Amino acid sequence: MTAKSLKIIAGYAQIDQDDSVQISQQTAHYQTRLAAIEQAGIKPIKLTIEPLSSNWHNELPANHFRSGCAPIMALARAQQLIEQGHHAIIISGDEPLKTGYQRQERHQLMAVYGEQKSIAQIYDDLAREFMKLHQINEQTFKGLADCLFKNHMQSHQLAQEQQRAHFSAPESKWYNPVTPLFRGVDCANPLVDFSGRLLLCSSELAQQLALAPSSTVDVSGIGLGLLTIDEPKELALIAQYQHLTSAYQQACRQAQIDFVQAVNNGSALIEAYTCYPVVPLALLLSSGLVTSIGQVPAFLEKHLVTVTGGMNLARGPWNNPALNGLITMYQQLLNTTKDVGLVHGNGGIGYRQGIAILRAVAR
Repeated sequence: MTAKSLKIIAGYAQIDQDDSVQISQQTAHYQTRLAAIEQAGIKPIKLTIEPLSSNWHNELPANHFRSGCAPIMALARAQQLIEQGHHAIIISGDEPLKTGYQRQERHQLMAVYGEQKSIAQIYDDLAREFMKLHQINEQTFKGLADCLFKNHMQSHQLAQEQQRAHFSAPESKWYNPVTPLFRGVDCANPLVDFSGRLLLCSSELAQQLALAPSSTVDVSGIGLGLLTIDEPKELALIAQYQHLTSAYQQACRQAQIDFVQAVNNGSALIEAYTCYPVVPLALLLSSGLVTSIGQVPAFLEKHLVTVTGGMNLARGPWNNPALNGLITMYQQLLNTTKDVGLVHGNGGIGYRQGIAILRAVAR
C-alpha cells in the first residue's frame, strides 16, 4: 500500500472561538464525515498534539507528539497506521494558550531551554550560525527578513480577501526590535486559543463511503529529518539544515514530484514554518527553490511562501502551527485551482524537520 492511500477528508481550525460561517461550515462538514465513519462501524484512532501544559522533557504516551514538527510526525504515524490496515485517523490539537494559563505560568512552561535565554534569543544565535555558513552580514539578513515579512503580508491580505484571516495587520510597536536580528513582526506571535482537527482515512474507506474524489486530498509524500539533539550548543550543526534537505527529498520521492518545477509552473502552494526568518530561509535553500541566498528576494517577489500569512500574522499556537497549516492547505487545495501543497514543520530550535506534500485528487 502506498502513501497515496492516505486521504484527508475533513478538517477545521478554530482560533479564539471564531464562530464565522466558514468555520461553522468546516466544523459541520467534519462532524458529518466523522459520523459516517462511525456509522460504518469504524472507530478512528486519535493522534494527539501535546499542549504547552505537557512538560517538554517528559516521555510521551503512544500516539502523542510534541514540538512544532509534531503534526508532520503525526501525519507520518497516520500513514503507518493506514499501511497496517487501519482505516480512519484523527489528528487532534487543543491549545488554550491565551486563556488557559496565567502569564507567569505560560512564560515558565515556554522556557524549555532554561531561563538564561529566551527562544527568540537562541534563534538569534542560530541565525548567526546560518549567516556564517552563507557568508552574509547582519544588514543582509535583516533585508531578507523584511522581504519575508512583506511576502507574509501578501498572503495575509489574500486570506483577508477570502475571509479566512483571523487577525488584522500588526500594530506599529511590532516593528520594533526584540533581539539584535529580529523585529516583533519577524517572530511567531502565538498568543491565541486553538482547536484543530484533521480527519484522515484510507482510499478503501473513502470509496466505501462514496466520497466524491474532488472533496478529498491525498497525502502524497511525508519526509522527516530528526536529529537526536535539541540543545543550544548544537546550533552550528542545526544551521546546516541537512536534515531538512533529507526530509524534503524523502517527501518528494514518495510523492514522485519535482516540487521546484511545480512551484515554477504555478501549480503549487507552500506553507513554510515561519517562527523566525532563518527557518523559511533554510526551507527555500534546502528544497532548491533557490540555489543561493542571493536569489531569495527575487523568488519572494514571484511566489508566496505561506497560505496562512505565517505564524507572525496567522499566529502560531505552540505545537500546532503545522496542524493549522495542514488544515488550511487542505481547504485551499479544495477551493483553488492549485494541484499540490507543501507544509513544513520545524521542532524545537530546529532539530526536527518535517515536510508533507498534499495533492488535490480531482477537479
